[in-house]
Amino acid sequence: DLSMEECCDKGVEWANKNRICTSLPLISESRECSMTQEQCCRSKLEEHHCSDGIEFATVREECDSHVGENSTCEAEYFKKCCYCCLLGKTAQVQGQSCEPNLKIGYQCGIVFRACCVKGQEGTDVSISDDAPKKEQVEISKEELDQEDPYLHDGCRESGKLQPMARGVPKPYVGGIQSQGSSSENINECITGTHSCGIGQTCVNTLGSFRCQRDTSCGTGYELTDDSRCKDIDECETGTHNCPPDFICQNTPGSFRCRPKLQCMNGFIQDALGNCIDINECLSTNMPCPAGQICINTDGSYTCQRISPSCGRGYHLNEDGTRCVDVDECSSSNQPCGEGHVCINAPGNYRCECKAGYSFDVISRTCIDINECRRYPGRLCAHKCENTPGSYYCTCTMGFKLSTDGRSCEDLNECESSPCSQECANVYGSYQCYCRRGFQLSDIDGISCEDIDECALPTGGHICSFRCINIPGSFQCTCPSTGYRLAPNARNCQDIDECVAETHNCSFNETCFNIQGGYMILSLVSLSVRLEKTDTIRCIKSCRPNDVNCVLDPVHTISHTVISLPTFREFTRPEEIIFLRAITPTYPANQADIIFDITEGNLRDSFDIIKRYMDGMTVGVVRQVRPIVGPFHAILKLEMNYVMGGVVSHRNIVNVHIFVSEYWF
Repeated sequence: DLSMEECCDKGVEWANKNRICTSLPLISESRECSMTQEQCCRSKLEEHHCSDGIEFATVREECDSHVGENSTCEAEYFKKCCYCCLLGKTAQVQGQSCEPNLKIGYQCGIVFRACCVKGQEGTDVSISDDAPKKEQVEISKEELDQEDPYLHDGCRESGKLQPMARGVPKPYVGGIQSQGSSSENINECITGTHSCGIGQTCVNTLGSFRCQRDTSCGTGYELTDDSRCKDIDECETGTHNCPPDFICQNTPGSFRCRPKLQCMNGFIQDALGNCIDINECLSTNMPCPAGQICINTDGSYTCQRISPSCGRGYHLNEDGTRCVDVDECSSSNQPCGEGHVCINAPGNYRCECKAGYSFDVISRTCIDINECRRYPGRLCAHKCENTPGSYYCTCTMGFKLSTDGRSCEDLNECESSPCSQECANVYGSYQCYCRRGFQLSDIDGISCEDIDECALPTGGHICSFRCINIPGSFQCTCPSTGYRLAPNARNCQDIDECVAETHNCSFNETCFNIQGGYMILSLVSLSVRLEKTDTIRCIKSCRPNDVNCVLDPVHTISHTVISLPTFREFTRPEEIIFLRAITPTYPANQADIIFDITEGNLRDSFDIIKRYMDGMTVGVVRQVRPIVGPFHAILKLEMNYVMGGVVSHRNIVNVHIFVSEYWF
């Protein structure tokens, strides 16, 4: 790191070289070094401008013709030194003293003195670092010794002048310059080479100078020969005014009189030496503890316990030293009564109505404010319930109170699972509903009851044979033998035992499938001709010489199967079977055809009528009564050809009738 002196030297060097400080290159990053470098540069620059001003005043004898920027600092320094130099030169011309007035400033005074002395002595005027400093210079005893004006005369020795060689000057010693055989004293005060500071006047002496203080030192001080202020010891010089009973004690610039007689503790001494009692009771720090009064005595004090008399609303504290307020509001008997709030005050209390109460001037009590009645519809969203001193809000069923205590929001009742099966939340309520196969109870609207599909008005159409109810659904069943459940799980399909070979027909017998079972047909002495898939017709074929067979009128025996539905709404006879005769309607032999039901007509559910259609005689079998299935019957029909009152030919048709709820 660079020292402050090195930083300052760089600033001075830059000012001497460039005559400007605005573009001063900083040689260190230290803030102190940068400040020192800039300040030294500016100080040196001020010296240059001031010297230019002094030179301009010396040569031109005026300052106004100088051309420059009047607003710049350089011009200000130039004119200041120029004007001060002109003032010094004017003082010299007018024969005035070269000591400047202190009010013109320190620097201007230096220039003033330099230019004034130059007019007297013809010496060079310059402003440099050798200018007088503000520091006070101590003057030695040798410089103050002025009794012998030739004491420091270098031109003599032992009281006589020494001969000197012609043309060889003596060296400068003690402010005297020797030339030839004569010695000349140098006036440092005129040449400006003295070191007197501000507030001091330079006084020339033989071979030197001394600095004399311009102003006095003040009361209690005296000026010494070396221009210093020295304290006057009034006690030593006897200039004090202490009485005989006092001792003088010197102080800087004054003195103090101390009495010879010292006071005891508890007293204080006045200016005349009298001992005065100290009133300890008046001190800021109370000497007595709380609850006691201070009584002053000579040189001391005493503390006396006091028993104060407390007024109404106050009582003595536990120490019995002072009165404290009685808190009437803290008592258990509540002095204000219900609906009031008690507020304690010093020595008293007051009663005010609580929040939610108002003062009744008639009864002079606090009565409850019914906020719900006073502010209808403004406090609560649904219901407002008044309480003593307040109110609270409630909500109707299906809602709950919000966090603000006033609004109502929908309550999701489904979170508590109120329904037996399914729950749907709605605004302000909820709705229970049931899964398929169940229905909501009409009693509570919550429980789900099983729907008996088999008992419904359309239950007979659900299953073809039998319906069995189960929780939430139903099942269809078929007869235990001869049927199986169809893929739609509702209808019954006949099992063809003949195809499945689950029958027990022998080799000489034929299996004939019927609804729900099968028939065994014997083919002995019969010629069987299958005309339809569900009809078998057997034609009589007699053996030779079999008279009974020939005389038997039965010519054919047929077996057929039909299925009938259950007619739920039976309003008229239903035609179900048509028997067509193969003989002419009116033969020449006047044959008659008679149709009859000989077996299987249970409950007279069927009848048969004769009808003529397309030139043929037709026997029409009708169902005249409703039959509730399942039902199975073998209806035996006879078609008799009668000639002359005698049956000549007979055809028998065995009809297997199955009645179910639906067609198989």
